[in-house]
Amino acid sequence: MRKHRDSVFRIDEKYCPQDLLAAAREDWDETVRLCEKHGVRNAQATVIAPTGTIGLLMDCDTTGIEPDFSLVKFKKLAGGGYFKIVNQSVTRALASLGYRDDQVRDIVTYVQGTMTLDGAPHINPPTLKERGFTDEDIEKIEAALPGLFELGFGFNKWALGEDTLKRLGFKEEQYNAPGFDMLQALGFSDKQIAEANDVICGRMTIEGAPGLKREHLPVFDCANKCGKYGKRYIAPMGHIRMMAAAQPFISGAISKTVNLPNEVTVEEIERIYVDGWKLGLKAVAPLPRWMQALSTAQFDQLLGHGQDGLRRETGRISPSAKGCRRRGGSTQEARIGGHKVYVRTGEYEDGRLGEIFIDMHKEGAAYRSMMNCFAIAVSLGLQYGVPLQEYVDVFTFTRFEPSGPVDHPNIKYVTSIVDYIFRLLAMEYLGRHDLVQVPPSEASVVSPTMRPRTKPAVKPDEPDEDGSARAAVSSAPSVEGALNDHLGKMMGDAPFCSLCGHVTVRNGACYKCLNCGNSMGCFLIRS
Repeated sequence: MRKHRDSVFRIDEKYCPQDLLAAAREDWDETVRLCEKHGVRNAQATVIAPTGTIGLLMDCDTTGIEPDFSLVKFKKLAGGGYFKIVNQSVTRALASLGYRDDQVRDIVTYVQGTMTLDGAPHINPPTLKERGFTDEDIEKIEAALPGLFELGFGFNKWALGEDTLKRLGFKEEQYNAPGFDMLQALGFSDKQIAEANDVICGRMTIEGAPGLKREHLPVFDCANKCGKYGKRYIAPMGHIRMMAAAQPFISGAISKTVNLPNEVTVEEIERIYVDGWKLGLKAVAPLPRWMQALSTAQFDQLLGHGQDGLRRETGRISPSAKGCRRRGGSTQEARIGGHKVYVRTGEYEDGRLGEIFIDMHKEGAAYRSMMNCFAIAVSLGLQYGVPLQEYVDVFTFTRFEPSGPVDHPNIKYVTSIVDYIFRLLAMEYLGRHDLVQVPPSEASVVSPTMRPRTKPAVKPDEPDEDGSARAAVSSAPSVEGALNDHLGKMMGDAPFCSLCGHVTVRNGACYKCLNCGNSMGCFLIRS
């Protein structure tokens, strides 16, 4: 606390209003006095936590110590979709810089667009009516304009309805085809669409605005290039120096992203960390633009896909659209303790497991999101070479709710959702029948992805690749195979282990769990 107070008294008076500085010094003097009198129970007194979406929903133009992401941005929502956010400080800043009301209005319209078809070049109510649009159709488009990335997103079956498209002469296979551009199909050229888009949806940058003085451009610089026309942005070290100015008054760290261009190098990131450490920062989080939650108009360029890819992100075209990769796999449905679970898999061309997806429709958003993140983490591990067997060994028999009986042909009881998932994957992709209560019958089709549990028998003294002879290997079943056979026969009437949920085997007059060693005592066997 004394360090914080000392930092306040080192502030240069010419950079801070006198009444604000006097109040800050008075507050810190009082803080130190109270700490000396009563003691301090916390290791940290202050911190700048992330504000994110909460700040945006409270109409804050920036979040805490952050500069604005861009003058116009689109926030990706957890439940799907986007909403458009326009910085409300631009108008006040222009007024403070001495611009007239009409100049301010022209500049703001240049940035965010007119958001109406009226008066727009090429694409406007008269030209649309010439092509068969009704007043009701135009009203639907007008209602959608304030939240659109681009004008074309208001011209599709989701915005207008299939009946409208059929009335305009489009066939179902045409407007459902990947890459369908309704404006082009209506006869508008790419140049006309671009010009109309700039006027209606805005250029999303203040650079080039009519009447704006060049020396005022730095006032409006943001963390990223604004829109597809913007060139300026705050240098990464600008973020570091701003944080360093605030850090002396913060006991903990500052939760703030250091925005970086996509082409950033390892050496540049290293410099950011080192300079942050030299300036006394307690945390630094450099992040390239493509990884950030907010998006500008160049969202599709950052991710390397065009309008079709962006529509896939918003769920507006089917996953079979142009550019999507098809994968083999399977989907299995089961109920565990009354909860429906879908486990979907994605396979490589050779049939190996490459990814998993977990859907639980009845759970709350937080639980579903955690299961989705868990599935992503497992999928990344599989793709980086972690054997599926390792996951099976770690996650089977984990215990938490929901658990209990399962309506699956082979898996009848599990100790958790995660236990079910990896019993299922072990059976399907590893041939592990010892982890299921009802092993698949020998007549059932075996997946080509299953790896054999034992090595095949070879003839005695069969030459190896190097010409040497190998010892004879018995063709008799392995101990492991015999154990599986034994378990398969005992699973019919054996109870589940009361500790781990695994199927037990008879041990004299009692039942014993081979997984955890628990003895279940004696049970009466019903006929």
